[in-house]
Amino acid sequence: MFIFKNLTIRMKVLIFDDDKDILELCEIVLDGYGYSVSTAETCDNILELVEVEKPDVIFMDNWIPKSGGIEATRLLKNSPIYKNIPVIYFSANNDIRNLAEKAGANAYLPKPFNIKDLEKIILQGIENAKNQA
Repeated sequence: MFIFKNLTIRMKVLIFDDDKDILELCEIVLDGYGYSVSTAETCDNILELVEVEKPDVIFMDNWIPKSGGIEATRLLKNSPIYKNIPVIYFSANNDIRNLAEKAGANAYLPKPFNIKDLEKIILQGIENAKNQA
């Protein structure tokens, strides 16, 4: 969160996961840390949703319906408009590192995750995106 003379800018996190409990937990935790959070249970119209939400960081589940996390992440990373938005792949899959690399994600976070690790990886993603810009 950044504060400029009575103006607070909340960093925006967009989370794609088909597990409503994970979405709710992440939303509660990240809101408590001062982030603005939006969620989606599918990747339908992902480009349109990213255009509307304008996230600073995206969390992508591997098993998200319809196209799946790998294809959804590739779609974002192949877009000249959205390719610099950090995508953090998160999944309970044992092969998450390879899946994240295959998708083109910037980082990964295994489920279950520690809340502190969640915030740490968001901050790293935002910092890396600033350095690329």
